[in-house]
Amino acid sequence: MSDHVDFILHQWKKARPELDCSPMGAIGRLHRISKFLGSQIDDCITSFGISRLEFDILATLRRAESALTPTQLYKDTMLSSGAMSTRLDALEQRNLVVRLARKEDRRSCVVELTEEGKQLIDAVIEAHLANEKRLLEVFSKEEEEQLNSLLRKWLAQHESTL
Repeated sequence: MSDHVDFILHQWKKARPELDCSPMGAIGRLHRISKFLGSQIDDCITSFGISRLEFDILATLRRAESALTPTQLYKDTMLSSGAMSTRLDALEQRNLVVRLARKEDRRSCVVELTEEGKQLIDAVIEAHLANEKRLLEVFSKEEEEQLNSLLRKWLAQHESTL
């Protein structure tokens, strides 16, 4: 079985036979599959009327054991504080989250899901997981575990820079 990356590698081998282009294989495939996966994930999430960034915020709040500050949220989702405020405003206007003054410091707030927000993210996460399962169906369970192990090893080496 061959793919578009094989075609590119073949072209490079003909154009510059002295180069070792083997790193292009893994990196090129990861880049192409990342674009494909991003599109598939976006299609699933946006079908619920939210963006991927809004999904990340709602999912982070759903996983949390208690309400989070906007600072905790923007660190967990890698958004700037300005972008987080804009997203929270939009989610609050749609009654998906609520900002509450903190008892110990009324100048700051915490964010929590509303019941409507909780119901939405629960529905989205179920569809998202079914979509991810579908996307991984090409692999046997053993292959999926092997892929996960290799990607974990690679990500662990670079995660501090993300």
